[in-house]
Amino acid sequence: MTALNPTDTYGVVIALIRRSWPFLLPLLASATAFFASGCRTANPGEIAHRKGDEIVVAGEFVHTGAPVVLWMDPAGYDAYRVERRFAPMNEADWEKSKPAFTNNVPNPSPNRFGLRRAVLTSDQAEKVRGGGWDLPLLQRVVDQFVYHFDASGTSRQCFKVLHDVRDLSVHFMLDLDGTIYQTLDVKERAWHATTSNSRSVGIEIANIGAFPEGQRGPLQDWYKADASGKIRIQIPPEFGDGGLRTSNFVARPARPEPIRGIVQGRELVQYDFTPQQYRSLIKLTAALCKVLPKIRCDYPRDSAGRLIPEKLPDEKLASYAGLLGHYHVQSNKVDPGPAFQWDYVVDHARLLLARSTTAKPAPGNARMHDVFCE
Repeated sequence: MTALNPTDTYGVVIALIRRSWPFLLPLLASATAFFASGCRTANPGEIAHRKGDEIVVAGEFVHTGAPVVLWMDPAGYDAYRVERRFAPMNEADWEKSKPAFTNNVPNPSPNRFGLRRAVLTSDQAEKVRGGGWDLPLLQRVVDQFVYHFDASGTSRQCFKVLHDVRDLSVHFMLDLDGTIYQTLDVKERAWHATTSNSRSVGIEIANIGAFPEGQRGPLQDWYKADASGKIRIQIPPEFGDGGLRTSNFVARPARPEPIRGIVQGRELVQYDFTPQQYRSLIKLTAALCKVLPKIRCDYPRDSAGRLIPEKLPDEKLASYAGLLGHYHVQSNKVDPGPAFQWDYVVDHARLLLARSTTAKPAPGNARMHDVFCE
């Protein structure tokens, strides 16, 4: 056999490549797209990575950029469970809990949430009643995000009051250190704002509340001057360490002086929320306005563009889509109070939305969505 000349070998290879190029090109393009997207086959038993900022919306993980603890996480608060979270173990199940609820709740229910039935057709309700929500359907029916102060001071105490005492629920709680706790998938109808429950998402922000000038006792119990004279939040001894996720956290109101303002026609006094709460709330607000686009990133305004600090008329509330205070929904409520900085939250959430990118699956996880580029 005659050995090939190196020059001849090179020529043969080039000829083969030229001949095969029309077939190789599509394969190369597909391979390039595959690896560029970061896609790969997951190994059985491999743990899916989470960043710790995800909320759950109709089963989808959505990034917020803020610290989030889900109901399924260690140290989470689970509103799906029927037993009381803080009762002694042998007294916590529903049968033994019912007598504890009868004094506070006319018709106690083991489930503290329900189906968004009022905003669904019969066919839609039949489809989702077993949990079969998809994101597009939720995007069509949810158009309000309701802000509350929890009047409990910390998220741990808030969950105890809602779940163990009042037979109620809320989607999110925001603690003093800026940690967001999600207790239910956003698809659920949480019980937090009466007539708005079926079309809204709710959040309880840790803050002891707003009071008339002559009834400031709780403020004096929770807000003290430290050795340097600066105001800090001091959790009363009966609440233990408060359950804050951040060790040795020192909570201070964003503005040191008490804030006075009119809500529901009454003058009230309140200390502001913490800077950490504002930072997380802004990110969560932007994320929800992005993933549930019927929630407008704005608050109820009068004809001059000013905040309406009272309950909206029923017809206006029925057509309103956007951010709300609890006091916009119910005339007997004053939260989130006069200290809440509406413009600060809305303006900064809008800045995040302006920087947002189209939601897309994160590499390696088709059910996780990036909402913002930060």
